[in-house]
Amino acid sequence: MILRGTNIEHKLQKSKNKSARSLDILDEVRQILNKDSRKDEQTCKQLSSKSNTRENDFDFDLLETDKIFHIEHIKEICIDYRLRFLNSSYFKGEIPQEAISKIKQLEAAHNTKIRGFKIMAPSKLFKLEDKDDPLLFAPIGNDYFYLIHKWGNDLHPLRKLFAWPFKNIANLGLVVLLISYLVTLMVPEGLFSKKNTTAEFWIIYFFMFKCIASIVIFYGFALGKNFNPAIWKSKYFNA
Repeated sequence: MILRGTNIEHKLQKSKNKSARSLDILDEVRQILNKDSRKDEQTCKQLSSKSNTRENDFDFDLLETDKIFHIEHIKEICIDYRLRFLNSSYFKGEIPQEAISKIKQLEAAHNTKIRGFKIMAPSKLFKLEDKDDPLLFAPIGNDYFYLIHKWGNDLHPLRKLFAWPFKNIANLGLVVLLISYLVTLMVPEGLFSKKNTTAEFWIIYFFMFKCIASIVIFYGFALGKNFNPAIWKSKYFNA
C-alpha cells in the first residue's frame, strides 16, 4: 500500500474554508439577533407611546375566544377590585420579555402591527397625571379587547372586599355606620353615667358616626379620592 503525501496548501485552503463557513454562520446569527433586537425596541417604543387606536387588523380565526373581553366585563372587574384600565404609556412598571415575545408572535401570526395597548392594574403601577397584577390588552374593535399577557402576582384574595366600600356612596355609608356601631359597643359601661340607657347608647353612636364620617370625608377631599366607577379609566391621580 502506497501512502499519498500530504498537500499542506490543500489543508490550509480547507481549514480556511471551514473558518469562512463558521464566520458566515456567526454573521447570519448576528443579523438574526440584531433584527430581533430591533423588533423588541420597536415593540417597547409602541408600548410606551400614546395611541388612540381603537382596533387592530386581527385574523379572528386565529384568536383564542377565552382571551376576548368586552369593555363592560373589564369595567366590572376594575370597579370590583379598584383597578385602572389605561393606555400602556402610563404604565411605570417593567413590561416582561415574555409579554414582548407574545406581541411579536401575534404580529407575525396575524401579519399586522399591533397598536393601542391597554393595561389593567392597580393605580400605584401607573404614572398618573395630577389633575400587583397587570394584564396587557390590545383593542379588537367594537369595544372588545384581546388579552395578550398577564404577569406579576395575583391580587390579594380580600382586595374585592376592601374595595367594596369605594364602589359608591351607599356602600361607604353602610361601612361608616357599621364601624360607628362597633366603636360604640367598645365604649365602657358607666363612662358617662352610672346607668346605661338606650337613649345614651344612640347618642354615643351618633357622636361616633359624626366623628368617623368627618374623618372619611376629610381623607377623601384631602387626597382627592373618588369612587371606583369614576376612576377605572381615568389617567388622573385625583380623578
